[in-house]
Amino acid sequence: MARKGQKFKTWTTEEKYKIIKPIIEMETSLSKVAKQNIISNSMLHRWAKKYKDEGIKGLENKKKPGNPICKYSKRKNLTKEEQLEYENMKLRIENEMLKKGYLVKGDGTIVKFMK
Repeated sequence: MARKGQKFKTWTTEEKYKIIKPIIEMETSLSKVAKQNIISNSMLHRWAKKYKDEGIKGLENKKKPGNPICKYSKRKNLTKEEQLEYENMKLRIENEMLKKGYLVKGDGTIVKFMK
């Protein structure tokens, strides 16, 4: 289970292929490769299966980008352009909420649904 503030390692497609290549070519066992690279057996098994099913495309990272407003809200020093983008995003979100019938008071911390 993940701990608060824990950072996860992300692997590029090339790194994944380099790691699973000995498994696919039957040079070494999956458990040996897992111990050498400090990766779980299940993750290696998943990578190998995806490679066998889809080829190198199966190893590509498909993670979607997160909430775009978070990249600005957590930083302290924003450029003028970033401040304007952040403000613009906040206003777009507020506008969409108002269209759906939400009542926003003050800085947006109080939101009520009005129907």
